[in-house]
Amino acid sequence: MSVYQFSSHQEAAEKLYEVLPVSQMQDEDWLLLALSLNAVPIVDYISRKADLEYDFLFNESIFAPNNPLCMIAIVSETEEIVIQEALVESFGINLDFIYGEAKRKYEESILKNIYKYRKGASIPLLTGRNVLLVDDGCESGIRVLVALKTVISEHVKSASFAAPIIAQNTASMLESETDGLYCFSRVANFVSTDFYYKKEDEFSQEDILKILEANKRFVSFQKSQGDE
Repeated sequence: MSVYQFSSHQEAAEKLYEVLPVSQMQDEDWLLLALSLNAVPIVDYISRKADLEYDFLFNESIFAPNNPLCMIAIVSETEEIVIQEALVESFGINLDFIYGEAKRKYEESILKNIYKYRKGASIPLLTGRNVLLVDDGCESGIRVLVALKTVISEHVKSASFAAPIIAQNTASMLESETDGLYCFSRVANFVSTDFYYKKEDEFSQEDILKILEANKRFVSFQKSQGDE
């Protein structure tokens, strides 16, 4: 059985849009939240097509002390943390290390991104809103879990997740954690998100800023314009 590969993030966005409950999203004025920089072109497409607002929800991965490729936890911009407990226990990693790394990642990376892409503004008001978390792919689901933890603490009305491609076992897990799960393809033996894109789109910080600044439905753009 051949594995579907998207020719670009543009195609991935188009395929994902087809499976979204667009009419409901428009009627309930859903807010779209990108979980990564690579998700921005996808979220931007959905925002324009459905005429919905969007913004970022920043997070940073925390890796094992002796293995920079092994993610053991993730921290969000509200400093919520989700830990992969099985890995932490098997490696004998001290929780103090994780909390210390979470603080460092927040101060060195997340705050930097907040100032760069949101001009220092906090996340949009989420209380009572229906939000759709979006990424360009999903393997373990840990980024989605920390995002869910973040938005739930902000008292959202509902929290759903969408990605063009997702690991089948992760999809099964997230269906019980979210109010809705939308994807174009579920993969039994997931490799990595990049693998499912024929052409590896590389988006520089300048590319992302141009996308954001060109869409007036980007919430932080609205705020910055209002401050001028």
